Amino acid sequence: MIMTSKNPPPPAVSTPLHESFAIQCRVIWALILREMITMYGRHGLGFLWIFAMPMILTVGITFAWSLRGVSEGGGSIPIAAFALTGYSVLIVFRNMPSTAGVAVKMNVPLLYHRNVRVIDLFLARILLQIGSITLSLVVLTGVFSWFGLMTPPRDIMKALEGWMTACFFGLSLGIFIGSFATKHHWIDHIWHPFSYIVGGIAGAAILMEMVPPKLRKMLLYFPMVHGSECLRDGFFGDKFTPYYDLTYENLISLALLFLGLLQMRTIKEYTEQY
Repeated sequence: MIMTSKNPPPPAVSTPLHESFAIQCRVIWALILREMITMYGRHGLGFLWIFAMPMILTVGITFAWSLRGVSEGGGSIPIAAFALTGYSVLIVFRNMPSTAGVAVKMNVPLLYHRNVRVIDLFLARILLQIGSITLSLVVLTGVFSWFGLMTPPRDIMKALEGWMTACFFGLSLGIFIGSFATKHHWIDHIWHPFSYIVGGIAGAAILMEMVPPKLRKMLLYFPMVHGSECLRDGFFGDKFTPYYDLTYENLISLALLFLGLLQMRTIKEYTEQY
């Protein structure tokens, strides 16, 4: 048929929202599986390294602090529990922006597929990190409790609330830092040392009750402190005085997520430089 002005092209068929959501969920899952294979391979432990690496790092930190005789809360908090909760939150804070910062650079060819979007690349890497660190936290909690190095969480629901808040902040920060680092590569280079410095002083290695009130007031401006304190409140809240406001951290997370999504809209035009 010859197309004329009297024969306009047929209207595009729109996909229902629930079908679009299902398609994107399948795309993200496929990207997660791809990341597992490309990052860790099929041989040896393969994708099990995703879960083993956070556990090895956490066990190493716990062992090192134990040799130094580090204790918190006047010695009433087991060092294993203190290191496990603090370092798990630190990994969330450090790893998610780092892995999101190179998500587009490592997967540019995938953007030529119609159903693959930039946000899918970010979410695949970030959700993979959340899953691996969460499994590490759960497994090590069981192992340390089994060997008597710590007691099981006092309030599981409160610990879960603190962990979910910390992961939501990590996701939002990952999208925010990753979207800017995609266009400005220097951000990714300075993030690694910055994350260690800030993460160490903002909850990973200290309890808020142990610092002077004026310093505590300053440290509570760091959002990740609140999730860490709530997580520890769920693990051993009867042995220390926690200081946290999850509403504050969630509001900061929402703001970072919104700004990151706005920045992400401009990324597509920069992918040709890779």
